[in-house]
Amino acid sequence: MLIPYQQLDEMTLNNLIEQYILREGTDYGLVEFSLQEKTQQVLLQIKNEDIHIIYSELEESVTLISKHELQAAQVEKINE
Repeated sequence: MLIPYQQLDEMTLNNLIEQYILREGTDYGLVEFSLQEKTQQVLLQIKNEDIHIIYSELEESVTLISKHELQAAQVEKINE
């Protein structure tokens, strides 16, 4: 189930974003960004609908998923 980011309070949203960033692992790019900078980047992606907030009833958890991962999951569900 998709959860609009506007329905989450600011602290909850920030904690969810930080958990997502830390779970993704270490960046090995040319430029290293702080956690705050990464948080702002992910928040912008959420607002631009490039990343979505998903609640899984099966796992009883909330996570962030990219637009492409969401589309792939929807196609897979249709093909079942």
